[in-house]
Amino acid sequence: MVKKHSAADKTNLVTLDVEFDNPQILGELFGEYDRNIVAIENRLGVYIAARGTKLKIEGEEEAATQARDVLTGIYNRLEDGQEIDGAVVEAIIGMVADPRVVKAAKPNNIEKSAKTDVSAPPKVMIKTRKKTIFPRSVRQADYMEKLARDDMIFALGPAGTGKTYLAVAQAVSQLITGSVDRLILSRPAVEAGEKIGFLPGDLKEKVDPFLRPLYDALYDTLPAEQVERRIESGEIEIAPIAFMRGRTLADAFVILDEAQNTTAAQMKMFLTRFGMNSRMVICGDPKQIDLPSGAISGLADAVQKLEGVDGVSTVQFGASDVVRHPLVGKIVEAYEGKDVTD
Repeated sequence: MVKKHSAADKTNLVTLDVEFDNPQILGELFGEYDRNIVAIENRLGVYIAARGTKLKIEGEEEAATQARDVLTGIYNRLEDGQEIDGAVVEAIIGMVADPRVVKAAKPNNIEKSAKTDVSAPPKVMIKTRKKTIFPRSVRQADYMEKLARDDMIFALGPAGTGKTYLAVAQAVSQLITGSVDRLILSRPAVEAGEKIGFLPGDLKEKVDPFLRPLYDALYDTLPAEQVERRIESGEIEIAPIAFMRGRTLADAFVILDEAQNTTAAQMKMFLTRFGMNSRMVICGDPKQIDLPSGAISGLADAVQKLEGVDGVSTVQFGASDVVRHPLVGKIVEAYEGKDVTD
């Protein structure tokens, strides 16, 4: 709901005006039934009124400035040809409120201000057969730059931050451009309350449920027939980490998901599979370990041992980087013991 302002509060309110040049995309800017405007009002506690190509924003100074930057960010992305949906709007709102974003000077007129990092179209993107993917948080932008640059990346943080999805997208992009010959996706098949031996089917059918998130990311970035064809030809391989033993993974983009559930020995084995002209991304949430009590997570052990090693980078995501429903970020924070009452 839009925040109510008492008579005393109104002395602290400001009004910002913003005008957009292209009236043809204002419908997309506002969203169906003005849902984008309503989302901004509800999240930031401001009031937005539109008259033609001009918008008037009323609210507390910081919130009004953030709302202006969100609107400008949406508009610039639409002008850049990007598709805007509710998730993108929520992501831009989250990025504007992120203290890591470089803020512009406080202007009286939007046309006189320098764009913030958020209001400008993203400079980094990943192109796949089905879509072009843009960062939806400040940390995602940093991660995507590292995915395109570094040989080995550790991506740490909670579910919903795009760790695995963006890694798969980057891998698919490099596969279709010929930068690598193979895409290898792996996860530890760790049981979480149900014994794998009691699951029906052969070995592939037993382990496929553990690898389903990797399949989902593939089908979201490649047409289904290409996924199937490339899996059959061996260009794409999806397998438990145990299948990596004894191999050298050259000319490949290699992703290990749910890496927090590897043992230290498994992690060492996996990392030493690294071959020439390859890239390796290790994703996991150190706070979601399903290993037996007392076992040391190979993810935490590797991050500590490899800190400062040239060619190895680490990206640490947090609850503020969750790009699912806004409630998911609050759930993560609640389980981490943070105050989420605001």
